[in-house]
Amino acid sequence: MDKSSLIYPLFVREGTNLEEEIPSMPGQYRYTLDRLPYKLEELSNAGVGSVLLFGIPDKKDERGSGAYDDNGIVQKALRVSKERFPELYYITDVCMCEYTSHGHCGLLCGHDVENDSTLELLAKTALSQVQAGADMVAPSDMMDGHTRAIRKLLDENGYKNIPIMSYAVKYASSFYGPFRDAAGSAPSFGDRKSYQMDFHNSREGVKEALLDVEEGADLLIVKPSLAYQDMITRVAERTNIPVAAYSVSGEYAMVKAAAANGWIDEERIMCEMAVGAYRAGAQLYITYFAEELAKCMDEGKIG
Repeated sequence: MDKSSLIYPLFVREGTNLEEEIPSMPGQYRYTLDRLPYKLEELSNAGVGSVLLFGIPDKKDERGSGAYDDNGIVQKALRVSKERFPELYYITDVCMCEYTSHGHCGLLCGHDVENDSTLELLAKTALSQVQAGADMVAPSDMMDGHTRAIRKLLDENGYKNIPIMSYAVKYASSFYGPFRDAAGSAPSFGDRKSYQMDFHNSREGVKEALLDVEEGADLLIVKPSLAYQDMITRVAERTNIPVAAYSVSGEYAMVKAAAANGWIDEERIMCEMAVGAYRAGAQLYITYFAEELAKCMDEGKIG
């Protein structure tokens, strides 16, 4: 456990001079491009070297075209960030839900998400992000075959050394609520249970992880973290590549709400949650508490 394993999720949006606090995630903000460098400087000074970028576009459409637009919000954020803080490591979320008018993670046929036709757009999104400066791509859409499609297109365009960190084990969880508020990505109808995993099922998670390794994933994510540490362990034991645990928005919001009411010690809970994920087998930890955990590591309170 050290600061190099921490990854901070960061929301970027269109506009100017805005640091817009997310109501359900106190202390977390949506940053416009002119305010983004101030946050990156804070992270760099804290010793948090990796960020995971999520984009919030001004306009959405049925095909989620803002995701693979070379002038999209994430692509612009990468250029700004790379110029100002080239020492940081930039990971980009590859998905359609923030960009589609219907809020689902792929193209629709009626009310069903079309897996295969979505793959081409996911690969285009990853390529566009890498061309803009992404150091790693992280597909979170849960379409079957997404890792293979992305790997193929990146390789064909000369990006064989860009790693893929796949959301291999992503459950259809109620812990995501605040994130959907933050990213404006709640589905306009139905839910995502047809392509995210049933949280009753542990065998499917291992199966999906092994398939992603076979397709060329370089790292795997288990999401959420707190209630799924058994899956972190299972995936870490069955695969030979690094595993990241994503401590999601609902976990963060619960800690913040309870701490605000004086019911828990926020720092101790935050550290204990992190230790649990590492103990379960995670080698990387994606968390909104990254800065605070880095400080605790410096002070010898964790690690």
